[in-house]
Amino acid sequence: MKNDLEEIEIQLLLEGIYQYYGFDFRNYARSSLHRRIRKILADENLPYISDLQARILHDPACLQRFLLGITVNVTSMFRDPSFFLAFRQRVVPLLRTYPYVRIWHAGCSQGQEVYSMAILLQEEGIYDRCRIYATDANETVLKQAENAIYPLELMQQYTQLYLQAGGKQSFSEYYTAAYGNAILRHSLKQNIIFSQHNLATDRSFNEFHVILCRNVLIYFNADLQKHVHYLFHESLCMLGILALGRQESLRLSPFQSHYEPIANREKIYRRLH
Repeated sequence: MKNDLEEIEIQLLLEGIYQYYGFDFRNYARSSLHRRIRKILADENLPYISDLQARILHDPACLQRFLLGITVNVTSMFRDPSFFLAFRQRVVPLLRTYPYVRIWHAGCSQGQEVYSMAILLQEEGIYDRCRIYATDANETVLKQAENAIYPLELMQQYTQLYLQAGGKQSFSEYYTAAYGNAILRHSLKQNIIFSQHNLATDRSFNEFHVILCRNVLIYFNADLQKHVHYLFHESLCMLGILALGRQESLRLSPFQSHYEPIANREKIYRRLH
């Protein structure tokens, strides 16, 4: 009975957030949602989910804390370096054939992977004709991404990942150290547009040559995954590139037959029709 009541409270909480604020978490994977909401309850020092609902609906600052707690913001520069190496070797030669390249990085979190891609494209000599649209539903992490400032203590780890990803320079050339932080070089930001976009509720906003959405779909249920695959298919040009996370797949999606793998292990696909 307690679990049934908790599920009812969660449904009411998510419906209230959607109706009032427009953020739609109703089709997020339930096991992950339950775990994260329990932690938010503890952080807010509240006994019941219904109490959390009341606080969120009457306090926008609580909503921002909820968004940070409910969305997954674990990332790093050159996360899964073999992906970036495969992108460099298999995708960049295709992008060279375009006079102008539009890239959508959906679910960009705090921006580390976006700047990783900017570094890669710069080293390959095509960044000047690329435009990266980096989106996330969470305004707080988007602001962090735009600042391009990260803890200096992480740079040693990022350097190793950069080298494994086929990096061609000294990674230290891409940032300036100041007050315990690493400030990324301004030239990396010049072709990036950061913008709020909710995969659950917002529509396509352009046609892209590349769509990157890595380690996001695993937190959605089957219905929301199908919705997002439709959105990506609608937004991707013919012969465009779709890149997913290691634990994600086109298998069982409505568009599985519309793509061919070009780096199967790294979940990089090309749209055929």
